[in-house]
Amino acid sequence: MTAEVVMLAVWLAWLIGWWAAAAWSDRAVKAPPRRYELLYRALPALGGGLLFGARSEELRLWHTPDALAWVMVAVALAGFMFTWWARIHLGRLWSSSVSRKAEHHIVDTGPYRIVHHPIYTGIIVASVAAAAQRGTAPAWLGMGVMTLGWYIKARLEESFLRAELSADAYNAYARRVPMLVPFMTTPRG
Repeated sequence: MTAEVVMLAVWLAWLIGWWAAAAWSDRAVKAPPRRYELLYRALPALGGGLLFGARSEELRLWHTPDALAWVMVAVALAGFMFTWWARIHLGRLWSSSVSRKAEHHIVDTGPYRIVHHPIYTGIIVASVAAAAQRGTAPAWLGMGVMTLGWYIKARLEESFLRAELSADAYNAYARRVPMLVPFMTTPRG
């Protein structure tokens, strides 16, 4: 079995497990209008199609050596492990949509003390690993489109949670903890 096949299997296993675990979540009590979901759902889906779709050799930027291809599988696994740590840490507060749960509060422990959005960070790490392994222009474009989708969702989520929970408390958290990239804090309001 090749590293590329294993990479695809890792992504599929993560997706199936992620969707199956959706039942382990409390019901939302409030969410932004559904029209906001379209963009943050469409971009990662489009990015995933680009990341794993096009196989044209003329679009190949490089051939990844086998050893490095396996390292990229390990990096993707590490990214997905980070997403699961975050999801398990959130427990029933997790939601696939931007929303507020009945007992919602700012979570700033576990992976949330490293970045605001460890789930998105883990997926971005896994998509960078997949793009590096594939070595094609469409894969890198797909990684970029997915990252843009997660960034848009993260910004919407932060704006919504500031309004719903406490702007002062969320702003204090945002000043202490970076949004997506560990150790890159920037003051935001």
